[in-house]
Amino acid sequence: MTTTPGAIACIGGGGFLVDDMRGLQERHLLTLLRPPRGPRPRVLYLGLAQGDAESRQLRAFKMFSALGCDLNPLPFFPYEMKRDYAAEAMEADLIYVGGGNTPAMIAVWREFGFDRALHAAWQAGAVLAGVSAGANCWFEHYVTDSVPGGGVRAGLGWLPGSFCPHLDSEPWRAPLLAGVQAPAYGVREGGMMVVRAGAEPQFVADRPGVTANVRLPGEQAREVPSLDLSFR
Repeated sequence: MTTTPGAIACIGGGGFLVDDMRGLQERHLLTLLRPPRGPRPRVLYLGLAQGDAESRQLRAFKMFSALGCDLNPLPFFPYEMKRDYAAEAMEADLIYVGGGNTPAMIAVWREFGFDRALHAAWQAGAVLAGVSAGANCWFEHYVTDSVPGGGVRAGLGWLPGSFCPHLDSEPWRAPLLAGVQAPAYGVREGGMMVVRAGAEPQFVADRPGVTANVRLPGEQAREVPSLDLSFR
């Protein structure tokens, strides 16, 4: 029996990690799941990019528990030798990656072989989602402020092209996005880009009037409207 990869949801900013407890982004993520294998969806929270801060793990518990999910944080600091990290990724319906330092996060994942575990879980149908660093990491390239002066770095390469979060809140990002490899996507605060196998990306947002910047190979950049989740 073959399985198509799960969706990947790339969030430009906002959500429970900045104390927006409306749950608009998070409820939309749950609509992307395939039927869960248990009575409640299983969510794996990865907070490595922010040093596995316990305050952010607590926010994840509050949000996803309120939405009827079982939330399991998987910290790398400290790394828990008795846990099977790959098995926990495979058991998750949704894997949510928090923001922070993208290059450092990817480096640690690769050192521990966890990038391969994430890829296997995605290929088996798990939804991958995240904000900022958790949105950057899946692409060939991404715009980041996690290096001195800001810059463009190589990601995991599972999605083609380049990605930039926080496009409206940090003006220095737009010029870098204009020069990166196409396809290139810039997502603003509150916006989310959803990628599914064999389909065009979809854009949603947790407030009205949010657009995404899209530049396809051989084309000029254009603004794409987002479906407003706040009116649902």
